[in-house]
Amino acid sequence: MNTLSYKTISANKATVNKEWVVVDAADQVLGRFAVKVAKLLRGKYKPNFTPNVDCGDNVIVINADKVVLTGKKWTDRVYLRYTGYPGGQREMTPAQLMKKPNGAERLMKKVVKGMLPKTKLGSQLIDNLFVYAGTEHPHQAQTPKSIDINSLN
Repeated sequence: MNTLSYKTISANKATVNKEWVVVDAADQVLGRFAVKVAKLLRGKYKPNFTPNVDCGDNVIVINADKVVLTGKKWTDRVYLRYTGYPGGQREMTPAQLMKKPNGAERLMKKVVKGMLPKTKLGSQLIDNLFVYAGTEHPHQAQTPKSIDINSLN
């Protein structure tokens, strides 16, 4: 038996094959959709996944304003942030966030960022996510391929 054929392939920055992918968020449940986007960003769907390397794709999310939350999560879920001052804890619901300018993009990025590693790698990965409220995006030059997010598991 040839033991060299069983070597584990470890990707690095030079050998990674990054692609541009477009996914449509229309009528998708926010959390379930964000899990799949986070896995795409991380590169978990690729056979040469390496945990400590950015081997994921660049993901373009369109129709972020048409995302769905089940139950009463639009009003009952609370996102907290802290200004840094005493008594500076602020809270916001997804409904309040969607009313703000670029609210759909901010909500999607916030949810996906929470599903990425809380390290330097996670900060690099979130920069590979591009979220747009409508169907138009300015990344036609990268020739992104459109994939059906529901076909991924």
